[in-house]
Amino acid sequence: MVLFCNFVPVMGKFKAFLERKDIVISGKRYGVDALGAMAQGLFASLLIGTIIATIGEQAGLQWLVDVGGFAKSMAGPAMAASIAYALRTPNLVLFSMLAVGAAANKLGGAGGPLAVYVVTIFASEFGKAVSKETKIDILVTPLVTIAVGIGLSYWWAPGIGAAASSLGHVIMWATTKQPFLMGILVSVIVGMALTLPISSAAICAALSLTGLAGGAALAGCCAQMVGFAVLSFRENGWNGIISQGLGTSMLQMGNIVKNPKIWIAPTLVSAITGPMATCLYHLEMNGPAIASGMGTCGLVGPIGVYTGWMQEISAGTRSFVTGADWVGLLSVSVILPVILTIVIGSMMRKVGWIKPGDLKLD
Repeated sequence: MVLFCNFVPVMGKFKAFLERKDIVISGKRYGVDALGAMAQGLFASLLIGTIIATIGEQAGLQWLVDVGGFAKSMAGPAMAASIAYALRTPNLVLFSMLAVGAAANKLGGAGGPLAVYVVTIFASEFGKAVSKETKIDILVTPLVTIAVGIGLSYWWAPGIGAAASSLGHVIMWATTKQPFLMGILVSVIVGMALTLPISSAAICAALSLTGLAGGAALAGCCAQMVGFAVLSFRENGWNGIISQGLGTSMLQMGNIVKNPKIWIAPTLVSAITGPMATCLYHLEMNGPAIASGMGTCGLVGPIGVYTGWMQEISAGTRSFVTGADWVGLLSVSVILPVILTIVIGSMMRKVGWIKPGDLKLD
């Protein structure tokens, strides 16, 4: 009883300390905000750098290739800084994350993005805990943040990276062995992750999801984005086409909560286009893994596939891009999602599962 009485005030003080430091241990803070920010960091470094480098290679402009290389080399620091920003860290902690991200990404190997994600969360919260607690904050805060972050990178990053890479390889291996079943599973799961307030791009990057599995993931994301854009055309017009088809289907989450049935059509479409991508078109994403989870957002997904084609040509593993390649990419990314969504959506409206205004965006 005495121990319990002493424990309660201690927990109260600890809770008050966490609140004062804005350390919020929640699924939203770590699973939504941090993952979403990580994807933005990857986009602003690795993905855009790959696109720039590809343009430079195709145009014969070495300086563009160099610019792309510099951007790609900053993937670790960019991810860490983005995550730290989402966690609302003080400036000294935020800036210290550049070193932490570089270490975690390098030590994590192929699974570097996941290592950066985990290590950055812990290092950020440690840094926030000590921030402005001493008179020599300018020394203590970056010292603790970098020491904790790089220490955890040496301790955890190789294992996290290996585990993430292994899981990604298992998924990609399974997709080559069972393209129909895995095409459905990967397409539906990654597509739904894109619409949910989590980051499908970060998930694909963390698992290094490329190849045939990456193609299935792309199909699922495109089905959700193009699907919702077409399905809600009556309510949202061309603004909805642009905001969802080139932006994100996540805009429909509020409406999905009100009427989950509106999610059926895009999800069914993803279950159809996923195995078509793997079995019929043999569509592979051999560009950056993050592009597998981007769909038609800024046309990043299709650009990623094209980037992979160009890299294969440069490496000598592909002679040229065929007409069948383009038909597969356009069909999976746009044509099939449009046609299938119109058909399935019309049926759902007829039976009353989708009513006027259900898909209206504010």
